[in-house]
Amino acid sequence: MSEPASPGQPAVRHANKRGAARLAAVQALYQMDVAGSGVFEITAEYEAFRLGKEVDGALYREADAQWFRAILTGVVENQKTIDPIIRQALTEDWPLSRLDSTLRAILRAGVYELMKREDVPVAVIVSEYVDIAKAFYEEDEPKLVNAVLDRVSRRVRGEGRGKDAS
Repeated sequence: MSEPASPGQPAVRHANKRGAARLAAVQALYQMDVAGSGVFEITAEYEAFRLGKEVDGALYREADAQWFRAILTGVVENQKTIDPIIRQALTEDWPLSRLDSTLRAILRAGVYELMKREDVPVAVIVSEYVDIAKAFYEEDEPKLVNAVLDRVSRRVRGEGRGKDAS
């Protein structure tokens, strides 16, 4: 479902429960990275006070809590595998350490889903995380997310825009 935006702006698509869970997971991963919080502490905080709740006047969308937990714990448990996959998909002049915490969180969550959630189509994963990147960035970062997740999908799943359709 789309909502008209200001003239010259794209329509705003409302997130579904999984989309809201993905966004919350990216925010939680960012918070863990910046504040050094643990996965159990963050999961409890988001489930008790954020998912589907009003925070500082902003209403968080209702999210699939199980999906949120799966992404969060999946990224944490698989980070030693995820980060090298992201590094391989980045260009040499953009090491993972050069990316800001939000971008790292988006890529880690997207790569986790590409690796471990084969029940979700590649196009859905890439599209959802590009949309999340667009919520935080206006410049080249959404393109970077798209390119990295596309490279990873070809490597991990053998599918993506760069693969022949034959």
